[in-house]
Amino acid sequence: MATLFTTCSSLLLVSFIIVFCVPSTVNSTEFQVGGDDGWVVPTSKNDDQIYNQWASQNRFKVDDTLRFKYSKDSVMVVSEEEYDSCRSSKPLFFFNNGDTVFKLDHPGLFYFISGVSGHCDRGQKMIVKVLAIHDNPQPQPQPKLHSESPAPAPAPAPSLSHHHSQAARSIPLFTITNFPLLFLILPFAMFFV
Repeated sequence: MATLFTTCSSLLLVSFIIVFCVPSTVNSTEFQVGGDDGWVVPTSKNDDQIYNQWASQNRFKVDDTLRFKYSKDSVMVVSEEEYDSCRSSKPLFFFNNGDTVFKLDHPGLFYFISGVSGHCDRGQKMIVKVLAIHDNPQPQPQPKLHSESPAPAPAPAPSLSHHHSQAARSIPLFTITNFPLLFLILPFAMFFV
């Protein structure tokens, strides 16, 4: 009886350590769109590609999230055609709460524009390319940029590039699959205590 108690106690202790002391991590990142400035209308015509420049400097994976912080504005997820025209009467998603978190739930391109008239035309729009799981981690090509007249080569995005380390952070979490193990272990723990 004592060996059974010792064996069960040891198994219980090892299980407890595995479940609670060796956390699993969810490999996702939250990106703050626009860094500390947030989702705002670019201040000059030279900044009309600032969000696409920022997006091209980051690597987005399925399950990453984008956080849009804004005031008196909105964020719309639209089709490529609506992105090109800066107009959407039926966006895929519409947010206007001032602090929007959008989950990138599949690989491919996502098109974002401001829903406030004139903001998209002034550069408040962005294309995000989400990598598929099997994609090789190679430098992300510059997204297809649209403008009405040829523009000079874009300068680096000075106001957002230094925000990269603050704009993206990994979010460690226990996996949900570990949580039910607690209910399997708990009755045994109460039995032996």
